[in-house]
Amino acid sequence: MIIIADSGSSKTHWSIIWESKLSPETIYTSGINPYYQDSQTILKTLELEFPVKALRPDTIFFYGAGCANIRVNSIVSKALQEFFGTSSIEVESDLMAAARALCQDNEGIACILGTGSNSCYYDGKIIKEQVSPLGFILGDEGSGAVLGKRLLGDLLKNQLPKEIANIFFDKYKLTKEDILDHIYKKPFPNRFAAQFTHFISDNIDDSFLHGLVYDEFSRFLSRNVLQYQYSSILPVNFTGSIAWHFQEILRKAASSLDLTTGQIFQSPMSGLLQFHGSKQ
Repeated sequence: MIIIADSGSSKTHWSIIWESKLSPETIYTSGINPYYQDSQTILKTLELEFPVKALRPDTIFFYGAGCANIRVNSIVSKALQEFFGTSSIEVESDLMAAARALCQDNEGIACILGTGSNSCYYDGKIIKEQVSPLGFILGDEGSGAVLGKRLLGDLLKNQLPKEIANIFFDKYKLTKEDILDHIYKKPFPNRFAAQFTHFISDNIDDSFLHGLVYDEFSRFLSRNVLQYQYSSILPVNFTGSIAWHFQEILRKAASSLDLTTGQIFQSPMSGLLQFHGSKQ
């Protein structure tokens, strides 16, 4: 039996692959991020939320946001080893999850467009090149957080069409002060901004909002993907909720830059199941 986990800061998706069952068992717990949690905190989360007790998996493959180097990865490994009682644990980044899910054992460009954004050139085994995403303030082009940030900025600077602005205020009942408080004073401003991609999606037929999304995708591709030397000849693949829900616009933006769009997954889990299943 093996366990595959795909974790963000807010949610972890676990798939348990039993030898005796045709389909994996799916479990969700709170997010695990070693930048914000130590091993004991992660262990307590598992003890409280993981519903299947006394599992002894042969191997655990854990992919997560914040799993960027050996030091922080060991925080996750320690908690997993104590909870599950196995030492066969591989901890990798969410970008590696995207690369393996989207490209399997083939070379390609793998991108994440969710609350944040990221990308890499994957040679079929390892991530060979990566343009730093730089986060919500300096980068994350094309992400939900930046789409939301641009929407809010245009709203407060009176750049949105009046009809769209009125719909926004009627829906969310937010004042200018509320918005500024969330962005500049409260924790996780990126999550606050990203929630408004639902509003963009609901009103995507408006030419202004359509143009906003197209422009951000073009910026993501230009400032990140085009830096990879093989981007002109390899498929550019995507995972994440933003890529999935706005895929028609994403494909048009890629085509305008002579890029070939490959696979677009809402979540990497199905691809990870295929990747690890082929290795058993």
